[in-house]
Amino acid sequence: MFHRILIANRGEIAVRIIRSCREMEIETVAVYSTADADALHVKLATRAVCIGPAKAGESYLNMSAILTAALETGCDAIHPGYGFLSENAEFADLCQQCGLKFIGPSGDVIRKMGNKSAARDLMRANGVPVVPGSDGPVASAEEALEIAEAIGYPVLIKASAGGGGRGMRRVDAAEDLPALYASAQAEAVACFGDGELYVEKLILSPRHIEFQILTDGQGNVVHLGERDCSIQRRNQKLMEESPSKALSAELREAMGDAAVRAAQAAGYQSAGTVEFVLDHDGNFYFIEMNTRIQVEHPVTEFVTGLDLIREQIRIAAGLSLSVRQEDVRQTGWAMECRINAEDPTQGFHPSPGKVEFLHLPGGPGVRVDTALFNGSELSPWYDSLAAKVVVYAPTRLEAIRKMRRALEELIIEGFPTTADLCHLILYQPDFVKGRYDTGFLEQHMDELLKWDCEGNQ
Repeated sequence: MFHRILIANRGEIAVRIIRSCREMEIETVAVYSTADADALHVKLATRAVCIGPAKAGESYLNMSAILTAALETGCDAIHPGYGFLSENAEFADLCQQCGLKFIGPSGDVIRKMGNKSAARDLMRANGVPVVPGSDGPVASAEEALEIAEAIGYPVLIKASAGGGGRGMRRVDAAEDLPALYASAQAEAVACFGDGELYVEKLILSPRHIEFQILTDGQGNVVHLGERDCSIQRRNQKLMEESPSKALSAELREAMGDAAVRAAQAAGYQSAGTVEFVLDHDGNFYFIEMNTRIQVEHPVTEFVTGLDLIREQIRIAAGLSLSVRQEDVRQTGWAMECRINAEDPTQGFHPSPGKVEFLHLPGGPGVRVDTALFNGSELSPWYDSLAAKVVVYAPTRLEAIRKMRRALEELIIEGFPTTADLCHLILYQPDFVKGRYDTGFLEQHMDELLKWDCEGNQ
């Protein structure tokens, strides 16, 4: 087992990793920017090293500074968390070259799955259903037009190296495609340094279902069931739950089997997530594989009883999985709300600031993952995620009621958050009945804001 792990991240995920390491009796080294000198992860780690100024490109994305810190503090592994360098194949390669274990898949696997177009081809070749679209990247807007005409509008133009909704454009008609193609390509170059695009059919208002997988170096692969991530704004997840109301036992088994095949096809080793869209006829399609721990991993931990960070570390240390597929049991219902420092009434405009007063909910079946504390600063330099409120209960309705209660106890004074919006969603009739898809917020946002303005719920 590792003696000392450097955590190449910040915020709540760095705190989360430190906690698992502490329980495993592994020392931790936190890295931080000058903006994070007083951050919680800095205070909780065994040691902490400043790696640069506030700008992420000069600190949390500074590979040289991070690797130097790891070597100078005697670390034998690096955990990247999510975001930043977690899916950077070059960084995974450099860790290996420096004699440091990257707690995640190899650089080759990250490259293979990070290129969305290549990943589609790999999945298709291994019997995993993919959304109809181009066979590989398209070379021009003219080629994209031909494909769109063949599969029918609407279509999505997507960056092969994309993620988080960037480098992606919806096209409803042929006359709009050239301009949208150019716009997607420009954004892809700006965000990812790669303008390669592909085209796929837009599945209208699907459910977004993802399966958590674990794979070790001994050839063992398991899936830990699904998470429904369909409550989204601007292609960014806001609420997640497990299991999903949309899946029958048969569909769950079929999608789980497809997720395992996807991991095997990629030669995957670590914790990862296989993401699907599910249409209203029960057809599911692979969209991407996330080669890292997910923000929403706590809901899977609640329903399976597994510590996914611990499993990641065990796998990276060369140990076999602690469970087999027949051992995995999903029990009860878990739900997560992302509390972002954003103002829903102002188009989700980021609203970082100082925490003037903080009260976190508690009680049976309530978990809050956050790096906030009274007097702390939610920095404008980084992600707007302030906290994750996660609940567990025997049934979905009980989980909804528990989440309502938890959000009513949550107090974050100093800046607006999405907590009130999440609370309102928990009363919306379609959500309570489990009848929602990725278009839910777009369809109901005006209604929800009207409720809020009128003081209802």
